[in-house]
Amino acid sequence: MVEFRHYTVMKNEAVDALECEPGKIYVDCTLGGGGHSELILERISPTGKLYAFDIDDDAINYASERLKKYDNLTIIKDSYTNIKSQMAAHGVDKITGGVILDLGASYHQLTKAERGFSFMHDAPLDMRFDMGSDFSAYDVVNGYSEDKLVEIFSEYGEERFSKRIAKAIVTIRQKQPIKTTLELANLIVESTPRIKTSIHPATRVFQAIRIEVNDELKNVTKILTDVLDLLGYGAIISVISFHSLEDRIVKRLFKYEAQNCRCNNLICTCAPPRIRLVNKKPIMASEEEIKENPPSRSAKLRVVRCIKK
Repeated sequence: MVEFRHYTVMKNEAVDALECEPGKIYVDCTLGGGGHSELILERISPTGKLYAFDIDDDAINYASERLKKYDNLTIIKDSYTNIKSQMAAHGVDKITGGVILDLGASYHQLTKAERGFSFMHDAPLDMRFDMGSDFSAYDVVNGYSEDKLVEIFSEYGEERFSKRIAKAIVTIRQKQPIKTTLELANLIVESTPRIKTSIHPATRVFQAIRIEVNDELKNVTKILTDVLDLLGYGAIISVISFHSLEDRIVKRLFKYEAQNCRCNNLICTCAPPRIRLVNKKPIMASEEEIKENPPSRSAKLRVVRCIKK
């Protein structure tokens, strides 16, 4: 089996929430290492069907080998943002069982040095989930205006020193392009004040650039909206998010779609809500899991059920 290091966060909680049943159709929007998919397949085989999306060749190669015994699995090499067209192409009108969506980047992606996600290894500025894309972190760092850099560092990274960092980037790149992760990380360290913290000074900026390169927040809204259109009556969405920006989008969209009135008119003209919240507060990882995999501490699981026929 190809080497692929990945920890499946809240595997049991997220799959339990789907209430898997044989004979129904399920979708794993983020295949990754195949942890969630494997558990779903164990529960729905042999008559259930699972479609799993990923754009990462390493993930697809690993998961294909791991899950090769299941003939009721279809792996789709495409972005989950194309779920509507892909489901139509595979003859699926309604997702009758449920959808799982793990919004976090995989451990493999974040730690594989040449992918350029980490400031702990020197590598070309990349950060693409889809290696077929022409747009990378290099383009953001060397092509965006100072104001645009401030905007994404502030909005996507919640970085308090966004202006200082953006100004330093623009100053340096006027002399020569910033090409590697360590060049950028060192620049961030040098342009920000020393503060006692366990978080590396480059953490928030790297997160912001990754989000921008991969359109992560826009994609969250699109996939959730599209999935709601595809769900059959009683089907479930199980979503794991890893930072506050993602979770806020998921929470607000689910809350809005679950309301009886969404028009705020004196006389309501809204159609009945499409979903019901299964958990009003997010489910968190267990203490045992957090000890085993510390990054799971930030994970939040939100679950809804389709109630519109």
